[in-house]
Amino acid sequence: MDSSLAPTPAAAAAPALTLYVPDPHEELLHAARQGTLPLPELLQQANALQAASKPEAAAALYDAWLAHGQGALRHIAAFNWGAVLSQLGRSEQAESAYRMALQSLPGFAPAHLNLGHLCERRGDVEAALANWRAVFEATPAPPQEHLLHALNNSARLLEVQRRYPEAEALMRRSLEIKAEQNDVIQHYVHIRQKQCAWPHYLPVGAVTPNQLLMGTSLLATMGLSDDPALQLLSSVRFVHEKVPKPPAVPLHRQTPPRTGKIKVGYLSGDLHMHAVGLLTPELFELHDRSRFEVWAFCWTPESAQPVFQRQRQRILKAMDHVVRLGGVDDNTAAKLIAQAGIDVLVDLQGLTAGARPAILGHRAAPVQVSYLGLPGTSALPGVDWMLADRFVMPPELLPYCTEKPIYLPHCYQVSDRQREVAPMPTRAQYGLPEDAFVFASFNNNHKFTPEMFGAWMRILAQVPNSLLWLLADNDTARANMQAAAAAAGLAPERLHFAPRVAPAEYLARFQLIDLMLDTFPFNAGTTASDALWMGTPMVTRAGRTYISRMAGSLLNAIGLPDLVTENLADYEKLAVTLGRNPARVKSIRRYLHEHGRSSPLFDLPQIVRDIETEFERLALAARTP
Repeated sequence: MDSSLAPTPAAAAAPALTLYVPDPHEELLHAARQGTLPLPELLQQANALQAASKPEAAAALYDAWLAHGQGALRHIAAFNWGAVLSQLGRSEQAESAYRMALQSLPGFAPAHLNLGHLCERRGDVEAALANWRAVFEATPAPPQEHLLHALNNSARLLEVQRRYPEAEALMRRSLEIKAEQNDVIQHYVHIRQKQCAWPHYLPVGAVTPNQLLMGTSLLATMGLSDDPALQLLSSVRFVHEKVPKPPAVPLHRQTPPRTGKIKVGYLSGDLHMHAVGLLTPELFELHDRSRFEVWAFCWTPESAQPVFQRQRQRILKAMDHVVRLGGVDDNTAAKLIAQAGIDVLVDLQGLTAGARPAILGHRAAPVQVSYLGLPGTSALPGVDWMLADRFVMPPELLPYCTEKPIYLPHCYQVSDRQREVAPMPTRAQYGLPEDAFVFASFNNNHKFTPEMFGAWMRILAQVPNSLLWLLADNDTARANMQAAAAAAGLAPERLHFAPRVAPAEYLARFQLIDLMLDTFPFNAGTTASDALWMGTPMVTRAGRTYISRMAGSLLNAIGLPDLVTENLADYEKLAVTLGRNPARVKSIRRYLHEHGRSSPLFDLPQIVRDIETEFERLALAARTP
């Protein structure tokens, strides 16, 4: 039979028509466009779409309704539309939606709050503050939740902008409304430290002395007390409140056995022009590549400033592998570390700003070590060890540390022997008298305490023709220090303030200093290394905590243990003695120039070998079944 005459197979027949079922969402959109969708149903249906992970559909529904919907509650639909658009990343449209809500109901607090956050994200600080101010200055006052939200976010942003007095005033107002706000108390205490506003624990509202103490951050506590129990308490409280509970089975046990070169991973968001990023480049560069593979797990923000970029590129070049964790959640970050087969994970951040301690809780590596970023105990359940020396971590401190010490033979601190130094300036360039004895403390102002500042004033009073050179960190701190000096009977010119300068110029001006005066209980770390590298003598006071013994460790390693004191009276006496004997100071300076850079403190190849010896020992022990 001719195939062209064959009957059409039954399978090729057209399908029968089925009943038409309209799209429920299209029906909702039609009702919204026609103005027949009641507001309660709009809110219900839009919430259901969001719950079903259909935010685009919810946004379209609000858009359609608002094109026609009117009524006394129109501002609610506009606000919700803005929230959905913001969730979708459509910020400009979200702003328009919030402004629509404010047109419908001027002064509507939730719209001002969210609009403030959008303005902040696009960099319009003043617009953000204006929106939040509209909430906390409204009459009548909005609900407490909205009022505190506006006050606290304004204070936070003002603090970032270094507008400290304004920020503190809003923090005080917030705490007067509600005392039980640990996060606000934390910033309140620390912002007073930044301003040298003494006493740091100034009562506010109904906040009790215990609440002030318990709300103080670990960093602030380190600058207020050398009581190791208090520092441990602060760490434990933070971990309890902020850090997720670790999983039952460590991640490193779920990966294949580790073999080959020992893989060392450095975990940090500070690998740039930060104290940690300034100390560590040679540590990364000098690792023995025949035995070790060096990884960075990093969320350091990028910067367009050339000096930041140079430091950042040098660090990245020193790594064998770089895994960027910016935008990666903590669980995934820990899995990436485990998948890389890291033997020793070194946390360079601890509980400092921007830290991600939850990553460590997963125990992605069999050996996890704390180093440099937090000079003290973190109480993190995922951190077992801490690099130290026997000076910074003496036996009496061990009961207050959750980490076990990895003792290095000479000094805990690595540093960088390739620091760029500008040509030596003259005293005249900085307005310093040629014949004065120059004491200095280039530490951050938040490390200054009334006890130590009072000691400095007594030292100046006992050393004729001397002055104290300090960093001009902020105008309020400067004014408060000048007032404290005047109250001690010292003329204004006895305090001299240095502007912040580029790193190379900063290092060069150490050569104009006769004697550095260390802070306590928050010792100088990187600043002490800088001073000694530049041949500048310093006097320190060692206390009972790791952080209050840092400078003492450096002075011991460089061969100047006589410049380490253990109480305030001896500290003052030694500083006065040296101030009255410039010849002795010159002798110390000569020693530093002749022997300092060849001392164990700056023998970086040896320090790195010492660290590697310990890392290898721990890694191989962890590999043994």
